[in-house]
Amino acid sequence: MEQKNEILELSFDFALAIIQFSELLDSDKKYVISRQLLKSGTSIGANIREAQNAHSRNDFIAKCVIAMKEADETEYWLMLCERSTNYPNPENLLLKITSIKKLLSRIISSSIKNRKNEK
Repeated sequence: MEQKNEILELSFDFALAIIQFSELLDSDKKYVISRQLLKSGTSIGANIREAQNAHSRNDFIAKCVIAMKEADETEYWLMLCERSTNYPNPENLLLKITSIKKLLSRIISSSIKNRKNEK
């Protein structure tokens, strides 16, 4: 039986939601923010997935840190949408990105701690 990987599932579901939100922005002719969100929002899961095949703990941590940076950027674009007039409200996506960032932070912290314990 395959073990559930919460961060993989969360980031994949988030990427699907970002695609839908980007399509909504495109339909409103909000192309610049839409493209930025699409790139950063789908990159989170891609980097997390890549981390699953890391060659070392350091490689794993580095890929997770990249995913965290993409999550920060995505949160920025979502906050711009939230506070701008004539943009759809991304409240649900902001809640999801907060959960992803918290989980990623725990993963990175525990991986760094485990790396130090190995030495």
